[in-house]
Amino acid sequence: MTVNNHSRNKQKIAILIEQAVEDLEFLIPYNGIKQAGMEVIVLGSRMNEKYKGKRGKLSIHADGTTTEAIADEFAGVVIPGGMAPDRMRRNCHTVSFVRDAMTKGKVIAAVCHGPQVLIEGDLLKGRKATGFTSIRKDITNAGAIYLDEPVVIDGNLITSREPGDLAIFTTAFLSRLGYGGQEVGLPNEKDTSAEWWKLADAWGGSTKGEIVKGLNTALAGERYSLEALEKYAEKESDMEAKTLFAAMMDNKRLHINRLENYLQRLSEKSSFSANIANQYAKVKTALTGSDDIYQLRCALGDVQTGIGDIANLCAMYTDPVATAIFKEIYHDLGKYEQELIQLYKVRIAAGVKPPQPTSGVAVTM
Repeated sequence: MTVNNHSRNKQKIAILIEQAVEDLEFLIPYNGIKQAGMEVIVLGSRMNEKYKGKRGKLSIHADGTTTEAIADEFAGVVIPGGMAPDRMRRNCHTVSFVRDAMTKGKVIAAVCHGPQVLIEGDLLKGRKATGFTSIRKDITNAGAIYLDEPVVIDGNLITSREPGDLAIFTTAFLSRLGYGGQEVGLPNEKDTSAEWWKLADAWGGSTKGEIVKGLNTALAGERYSLEALEKYAEKESDMEAKTLFAAMMDNKRLHINRLENYLQRLSEKSSFSANIANQYAKVKTALTGSDDIYQLRCALGDVQTGIGDIANLCAMYTDPVATAIFKEIYHDLGKYEQELIQLYKVRIAAGVKPPQPTSGVAVTM
């Protein structure tokens, strides 16, 4: 999917920058706006400073600073995420520039942690907005109505949640500036059937190969977990725990099916490492103990490892379909972590002793 330039009077767009910005949340809007034939002005907080992305993919000097910028000169402002917005919000000139642009009806687009700047400027009260899940409560406390959607548009305000939303986010921004439609290769931002990953790729986002690698990483984790749970269930005598393990196994099979189906949609197959993940689980679980509480702790450990691994995948790729699958796995792991913890605590309260660590070796939860 490509975007063609049409001749037009160049609109000037400001994109904010700070250290530790989320690389792709800067690069994709930046490239998309430039490919649309608009002028992009990068605004930082200090002159003569090179700004670097948190993932090492970005290194850029700003064109100017928010101290000297005049909102009237711009048609829109983009606020990328990462750790940068927390630094942007500390700069009164940056906050003042965004507030002035918002008040004058410029198109304001903030993604991920970007709404933190809007919060600092008291610009969200009564507005519909979204953002990264960790600032959901912050957005709500700022008086906004939080919506867990890829893109939320309220007047001149556009917000999105994460890298997986970037192609939709950038498309919505461009369309509000009068650039969009199928004739220039841009689908409607509400089109759930669009191959958004291709558009994101054209703007510098995740390639098909990178997305496939992420899907196979998740698939390996789910296949490993399914095999491990089957072994834990075989050694477990407590019926409540066995029932919980069975529910978790059904959930893993659902995830595996979704991951395999999406790989097929991309005309790809599961990798060798994903195919042998269950064999690794067989070897590991053969070495575990056989008492009931030990199986609970092993399952809990696997779930907590999975939460960390899948959380990384959720923020890595600019494909909304893959990201949605990863987020579903993440949420399900969180639910089962709570159920395992609750059951474990009940067993401990009932006088079941957890396995003791080997002398000199610490056992962590």
